[in-house]
Formats: sequence, C-alpha cells, structure tokens
Amino acid sequence: MALALLASPPPPLGGVRRSFGTKCSLFAAQRAKRNLMDLISDQDRGLRTQKDAVKRDAIVNAIEAMAVIGGSSVTTGDSLSATWRLLWTTEKEQLFIIEKAGLFGTRAGEVLQVIDVRKGTLNNVITFPPDGVFFVRSDIDISSPQRVNFKFTSAVLRGSNWEIPLPPFGQGWFENVYMDGDIRVAKDIRGDYLVVDRAPFNWKE
Repeated sequence: MALALLASPPPPLGGVRRSFGTKCSLFAAQRAKRNLMDLISDQDRGLRTQKDAVKRDAIVNAIEAMAVIGGSSVTTGDSLSATWRLLWTTEKEQLFIIEKAGLFGTRAGEVLQVIDVRKGTLNNVITFPPDGVFFVRSDIDISSPQRVNFKFTSAVLRGSNWEIPLPPFGQGWFENVYMDGDIRVAKDIRGDYLVVDRAPFNWKE
C-alpha cells in the first residue's frame, strides 16, 4: 500500500494553479466587499456622503475595485430578479426625498428596486410607513451581460386611502458591475452609483 501511494503521480500543475487562482479571486472579492460595506455602513444611505468628498471618493474607489472583480461576470440573468433594498447611493433625487420626508409629516422607510427580468419590469419604490409609498414603474430590456436599459412608464404617490398618478419622466441605462448572492453594485448613465442588498421580503404593489 505504501509503495502504491508513493508511486501515485502528483496532481497536474495546471489544476493546482487554477485552484490557487480561484481561491485568490474569492479572497480578493471578499476583502473588497468587506471594505465597501464598512465604508458605507455609517453613511445613512448616502445622505452623509453628500457632505464628505473624501468619504465619497473612498466609496467610489471601492466600487471601482468591485467592478474590476465583477468585470467578466453576467449580472443581468434571472438572479437579477429580486426585491433589492438600498444601502447607499449618490442619486440626488432619491436622497432628497429621503431627507425631506419629514417636511410632509412622515419619514422614509425602505427604499427598494423591484426587478423582474422575465417580465421586463422594474419598480423604484420609496416607502413612507405606515401606509405611504411612492413608486415609479419602468420597462426594462437587457442589452449586454451587465447593462440594463430602462424607460419610465408611470409614477404613483399613494397613501392609505388616496392615490395621485404622476407622469413618467425619462429613460436610460444602468450597469450591474458586481453582483453576488447578497449585494449588487451598479452605476448608471448619469454617473451615479448604487449599492443594494437582497431584501428578506418581496415587495408588491
């Protein structure tokens, strides 16, 4: 038995290299993800970042590092379909609504993107507990392994027993530069950035 073990050929060098490379890639992704999450953890979804250019640059650099790691991945498949919850953004309109909700006697709750790739739909949602919600419906189409085109189709501001329809207002694209089982990182046509995680619930109108 000992002779048989000694005579066994060593594993192919190429296989060892591939395994080592995969482990290194996973380690790099985990480290970059941890760095990004640490940077945004105290930024109040981006409100504080608006007044801190140094922190913003650090977060954007962390996002670009994630984009390098996710550069060859497909991020527009069925796994994109989910209720995504806002962790951080530079998108001024969303941040304005979140910040100014108190002027209307309420507060901003969950801020969501609800995507269904097969149906070609995306809802941008801002909730105002307990009963209020503002959402914008969009049609989407996949244009590349990471890019999604969207076109707004309608918008609604809704309370417990009332609803105000609003006109649609634009179109564009965003790219999911990184996505895994927990988070998604995107940048869009206007140069804005978005970090979201998979919500533990499914939002429906």
